Amino acid sequence: MPLYAACDLHANNHSLAIIHEKGKKVVQNKLPHDPERILAALRPRQDERVGIVVESTDNWYWLVDALMGEGYQVHLAHPSAIQKYSGLQHTDDQHDAFWLAELLRLGILPEGYIDPQEERPIRDLLRKRGHLVRLWTSLIISRNCGVGIEVNDVKRLKEDRISPLLESNEDLALAGRVSKETLDFLTRQIRGIESVVERKAQGKESYRHLLTIPGIGKILA
Repeated sequence: MPLYAACDLHANNHSLAIIHEKGKKVVQNKLPHDPERILAALRPRQDERVGIVVESTDNWYWLVDALMGEGYQVHLAHPSAIQKYSGLQHTDDQHDAFWLAELLRLGILPEGYIDPQEERPIRDLLRKRGHLVRLWTSLIISRNCGVGIEVNDVKRLKEDRISPLLESNEDLALAGRVSKETLDFLTRQIRGIESVVERKAQGKESYRHLLTIPGIGKILA
């Protein structure tokens, strides 16, 4: 009889649920983050398992790699897309795991992309760049002086064009100087990441093709 499994991941443990083709609960376990423990729990009737769902969280890499290494058909659940079904869920973690398995059984599981293991470090590096860019943008504030500041002026590393606008007040001047120094630091870190990623992207055919599309430059590509 076909079996459907799911893991609901948490910080220090995960809930494992298995149901059969008619939706009946077969296995319900709470396990620590140990690949051997979960593989041992899944091993009985392994040939009957149609697939296993893993929720896309901050720590899914290790579990997906362990399961795929054993030949399981892994499905990465897309949490934000599942929220529209939240009215049918209970609040306990183990029920959440059964609900993921049920979505897989019904063929309506919203899935995310499982990127190849070798590409994940670059993707994570780009996510770090995005995080730094958001921090950089949050530091551009002109509410105290009502004067617009050109982005290129803010970006200048050698000449501070922000602090002079606030020099009439020592507190605001200090805030402006701290913001400018932080912006300079973030700019260097962002450029450093871009340099590394661009160097590694040069050899990718997909990157070269993207650059031929009007409106797509090296950063977006």
